[in-house]
Amino acid sequence: MMTEKDRTDLTRKIIFEDGTVFRGYGFGSSSEKKLELVFNTSMAGYQEILSDPSYTGQAVVMTYTVIGNYGINDDDFETETPSLGALIVRDYTDEPSNFRCSRTLSEIMEKYDITGVCGIDTRLLTRRIRDYGSSRVMITDNSTPDAEALSALRGYSFPADQVRQVSTRKVYEVAPSGTEAFSVVAIDCGIKKNILRQLSAMGCRVTVVPYDSDPEFISSLSPDGLFISNGPGDPEDVMPAIDTVRRLHGRIPAFGICLGHQILALSYGARTYKLKFGHRGGNHPVRSLSTGRVDITSQNHSYAVEENSLKTVGLKVTHINILDNTVEGIEHVSDPSFGIQYHPESAPGPNDSIYLFRKFLGLMERRKS
Repeated sequence: MMTEKDRTDLTRKIIFEDGTVFRGYGFGSSSEKKLELVFNTSMAGYQEILSDPSYTGQAVVMTYTVIGNYGINDDDFETETPSLGALIVRDYTDEPSNFRCSRTLSEIMEKYDITGVCGIDTRLLTRRIRDYGSSRVMITDNSTPDAEALSALRGYSFPADQVRQVSTRKVYEVAPSGTEAFSVVAIDCGIKKNILRQLSAMGCRVTVVPYDSDPEFISSLSPDGLFISNGPGDPEDVMPAIDTVRRLHGRIPAFGICLGHQILALSYGARTYKLKFGHRGGNHPVRSLSTGRVDITSQNHSYAVEENSLKTVGLKVTHINILDNTVEGIEHVSDPSFGIQYHPESAPGPNDSIYLFRKFLGLMERRKS
């Protein structure tokens, strides 16, 4: 654990728009940040959370108390350049114990300018988010006057170009790990490495393209399937991807995960809305309406597809979140297109949701034959 001596010069605070202040100690970067505050209930996987591009512009409160105890390794990053805004924990451990550990969590956070706050009552903070919803906050040094911080926070508007920030700038390929069976174009809205690993392991050669790629360019690659990735922010801000997917309807099988699921729904004319505090964790139960089976799922999203908006656009609900009955899966009634709100590649089950990738492969196989 960090000692009191270590904490002496690192005092920080989190201030809300209503003037509420939480005071703690710093680790990682010391940068001042204005962010959306959310919580994650996972008991492990802080490295994957830290490096998930879907958290761009957010401060994540970890509900599990001890964070940093197994350090950081070189293999489990979900992106090359983490873009999480801040990490807030109860107890931070700066002396990790793990044979794979190469660096401490604080070292990585400092490298990628991710602000850390520890010593906070994270249970109280999580209950506030649960009761009042995700909030705008400012994380700053304790010496900053509250009135000054409040003025800066209330005058700040969050950017609407988060997908542009994390999407690839150039086209690149990921080779299949064995014999090539299918070619897939993946629209990168903030894609996680483990999705690419999963597709590669199942015999797909994946060509990753920027989020604003033209549909004619994608068609020129002659893919067997189209994948729309996860990513940060409001799906309605990603109009280039929505328009591209719309213009490719019915031409090639399409599979969307998380933000990609929302983009797919919007491309058919459905609507999305922002959840009160979102779904973030590794144990959300989701029911398949076709089988009645319940999967344990990994989730990270602020927005959901509006169920009533699906009725007139050719989409049907395939999966429902048992906790709040929100839409977790959709499928088009005639086009070979489907989407899933959660992250099947994260596999907390651990193999509950692998069938979704096999379903995508099945659609591509039928198109080829």
